[in-house]
Amino acid sequence: MPAILFVGDVVAGAGRRALRDLLPELLGELQPDFVVVNGENAAGGIGITESTARELFSYGVDAITLGNHTYRHREAWSFLDRERRVIRPANFLRSQPGHGTLVIEKGGVRLGVVNLIGNLFMGSALPAFSVVEEALREVASADLLLVDMHAEATSEKVALGWHLDGKVTAVVGTHTHVPTADGRVLPGGTAYITDVGMTGARGGVIGVRREQSIAVMRTHMPMRYDPSDEDPWINAVLISCGSDGRATAIEQVLRPAPAPD
Repeated sequence: MPAILFVGDVVAGAGRRALRDLLPELLGELQPDFVVVNGENAAGGIGITESTARELFSYGVDAITLGNHTYRHREAWSFLDRERRVIRPANFLRSQPGHGTLVIEKGGVRLGVVNLIGNLFMGSALPAFSVVEEALREVASADLLLVDMHAEATSEKVALGWHLDGKVTAVVGTHTHVPTADGRVLPGGTAYITDVGMTGARGGVIGVRREQSIAVMRTHMPMRYDPSDEDPWINAVLISCGSDGRATAIEQVLRPAPAPD
């Protein structure tokens, strides 16, 4: 039966190195048919560039989803129009660069991926719950359907999971960088987790050097944020699927990267 490995927000160089070092081992051990990664923090801890996207692909990634930092690097805008394996939230405006859905095929199995962004606290353009129906029609030909809901509010993610239960293979939450303990298969056969977590430096504050984050919270004064590189981990989920396109299991994959030589 097919399986999907979804990797939570890859943050900066520490996250990319953790993916580089751990993904080959996970591919051999778990043997997923597809690898999907949220890469919206891959370039220096914020946004994505063509070079960082191609780096992730070189490690064995099949598709990349994004989020609120999609357009941070202007150089990536035209790349998002050209590269269909990288998608941004489907509920951004149609006039904005990029695409919100994709379908990829491997071994005769087609995976449809939909990227959404939450409306609560995120300032996104269009209501996610309205746009998702149209987005799913775009990938209706796929055997498996994965939705990445990049959102701040847990309630919004949980609600989308129930809303899509039985309609998609999996709804995975990203953005908050901390893995939640509620991974399960809903009654209709949709695998769900509120947040997959972060692939990056666990020794920081959601990927940022902890002393900088603490200083801002203590003083209420702005400060430059630099990505942390301390104690990198991979946070992911393995979604096992039946022949009917429904999920049979969801398993968290939380592992530290090997220490550098």
